[in-house]
Amino acid sequence: MDIAMALGGGGVRGFAHVGVLRRLEREGFRIRAVAGTSAGGIVAAAYAAGYTPDEIEAIFSKIDQTKLFARGAGEGPGLLGFSNAARVLEEFLGERTFADLKIPCAMAAVDINTATEVVLTEGRVVDAILATAAIPGVFPPKEMGDFRLVDGAVLDPVPVSLARLLAPRLPVAAVVLSMRTDQPGRPPASFPLPVKVPERIVERLTHTRVAQAFTIFMESIDVGSRMLTELRLEVDEPDVVIRPDVGGIGMLDRVDVHQIVRLGEEATDALMPDLLRMVSWASRLRRNVFPQVVRKGGKPQ
Repeated sequence: MDIAMALGGGGVRGFAHVGVLRRLEREGFRIRAVAGTSAGGIVAAAYAAGYTPDEIEAIFSKIDQTKLFARGAGEGPGLLGFSNAARVLEEFLGERTFADLKIPCAMAAVDINTATEVVLTEGRVVDAILATAAIPGVFPPKEMGDFRLVDGAVLDPVPVSLARLLAPRLPVAAVVLSMRTDQPGRPPASFPLPVKVPERIVERLTHTRVAQAFTIFMESIDVGSRMLTELRLEVDEPDVVIRPDVGGIGMLDRVDVHQIVRLGEEATDALMPDLLRMVSWASRLRRNVFPQVVRKGGKPQ
């Protein structure tokens, strides 16, 4: 069964994407195209580059989360930085461009100069990731040509339309990492420290005005993102929605990668009977409606 995937944003919740991909593969699904926003873009790129879900989990689990977002010299405006994260990404993605990927891949970003969505399907993959994951105010924007790019979730939290653009004949499974708007509560928003510091100092820092202001800012972003996600899902109409139980995890929390991956597997398992039925039906319908499928490089074949 061939499908396309739309992997949503959500910070560290994005590790759940790995579990979803693994469980789909084991059930016999063939993922022919993948689009991602923010954290979903990272997983999408790794998978499209040819890494297996097991390999992606192993890579992520070895990352030192306490040093990942330290600021480097010359980085643009942002509370945290991407210099260490860029080095980590380059270790396993190298200088790959989108043309080097094994399956079609796209990422969503937003150009703050023109207030428009930008679809990234060309150039160096690591640069695209740094653009799609640049949460405004938290991480520096990514300068690419005339664009000043920030997190694609500003306009497209779950890039269903991009996945459909890559493979119009295939059903699209959307992986959503936010809570529904009708669910009570909100995820915790802790103040992220770019380096590991003693617990007693952390306790003092989290009570500063800056830390409290950051917490309010991140919680407000989450409120808007939840609403926008539901609206986009209603408009873009994915064939299947998989929603791992990660809504109570803060986007920048330090987490057990393996635990988050398991949550992705559990959500996929719970939905498997419906998913098999819905994907089979949608696949037959789309084969009759769309004569072409977009292959690597964005060209119909």
